[in-house]
Amino acid sequence: MHVHFIAIGGSAMHNLAIALHKKGYTVTGSDDEIFEPSRSRLAACNILPESLGWTPSRITNILDAVILGMHAKSDNPELLKAKELGIRIFSYPEYLYEQSKNKKRVVIGGSHGKTTITAMILHVLQKAGVECDYMVGAQLEGFDVMVRLTDEAPVMVIEGDEYLTSPIDLRPKFHLYKPDIALLSGIAWDHINVFPTFESYVDQFVIFINQISKGGTLIYCSDDDELSRICPDSRHDIRIVPYSAHSYEISNGVTSIKFGNRSFPLQIFGRHNLMNLNGARLICAQLGVDDLTFYEEIQTFKGASKRLELIAKNGSRIVYKDFAHAPSKVKATLQALKEQFPGRNIIACLELHTYSSLNKEFLNHYQGTLEPADAAIVYFSPHALQLKRLPEITEQQVKDGFNKKGLEVFTDSKLLEERLLMDKYPETVLLMMSSGNYDGIDLQNFAVQWANH
Repeated sequence: MHVHFIAIGGSAMHNLAIALHKKGYTVTGSDDEIFEPSRSRLAACNILPESLGWTPSRITNILDAVILGMHAKSDNPELLKAKELGIRIFSYPEYLYEQSKNKKRVVIGGSHGKTTITAMILHVLQKAGVECDYMVGAQLEGFDVMVRLTDEAPVMVIEGDEYLTSPIDLRPKFHLYKPDIALLSGIAWDHINVFPTFESYVDQFVIFINQISKGGTLIYCSDDDELSRICPDSRHDIRIVPYSAHSYEISNGVTSIKFGNRSFPLQIFGRHNLMNLNGARLICAQLGVDDLTFYEEIQTFKGASKRLELIAKNGSRIVYKDFAHAPSKVKATLQALKEQFPGRNIIACLELHTYSSLNKEFLNHYQGTLEPADAAIVYFSPHALQLKRLPEITEQQVKDGFNKKGLEVFTDSKLLEERLLMDKYPETVLLMMSSGNYDGIDLQNFAVQWANH
């Protein structure tokens, strides 16, 4: 098979390209920009494009398929050439389904927690020796790539994103996977540039439920109001299983869970993560992993990249980074730190980076989310607003939306760094929350500098 990737440099796309290369396919690709780590990883597999840009001459009848990334536009010259030649064109999720249509498909969906739940499942399955293919949205310790595709594995575990499929297919990605086993972790309005009302957003999850195979299983978080409304009586031809947070205790800064007469200390913490853990346990049970094995193996799970990830520590000064950007994620992450480190100062620094978070009409959804923080800072880039072609927002609009006493707002990353380095107190936890990079801050180096300051 010879497969060509249009927009090969994307986080998901380059991992799929590497997975197919490892499977023995001939892989080529193109993109108008490729950043690290995609560039180095593609180069290591010798599938990095020789030059940047779109070149229609790369598209010939020798190709078996073209995979189109979301970064490309609908008038992309390579895409137009592929259409002209009648070459089969797949979106990223379409091709994942194509590779897994003869396997048992497990799809993890929800507005928050899906990456962590998928990561927990994969961690336990690997430790327990259960063979599976997978796609997960973050780099995991012990896994070379974020996508694995084989002919042998009987199961594929897929993180199911509700964002759009491709420039020429405006369905949510998770509508294409047709799960046999599905999990939904929660619903909190997101992607308002695509789903302009909360009702239209919820509808996408109803459609997802209706696509579970007859006789399949739906596992859902019963702590979520919307899921508790739409899931219990949604289907009568599938098994429906609710879950909530696993019971836990915290002692000397360590979160533990009990099973029988044994205690299992964890490397993760926070009630939201204990909900994620319980969902992952139920999925693993569906795949033949007993509870005792699950509890034994989950002890070594350190979390997915950028999900409450410890990045620097010096004595009692600690820095975490988190992908949190939606209001529910911000609130849950802060609450987890406050519970895990009682008595310590918490500095919360949130970057507004997504279409939703940078929309002035959406800002009031953040009201109360930063309340647990002892010091709260919000950063946004006027340049990001320009790139996303969004109307300007003001510092006052941000303050009004969050309604947090003493909230500081920054739009210059250098000034933000200077402000954070002003804090020199011990017994302090700094939480950096963003799906971006604060306009180029080297977060790892800065975290070390802050912790040692």
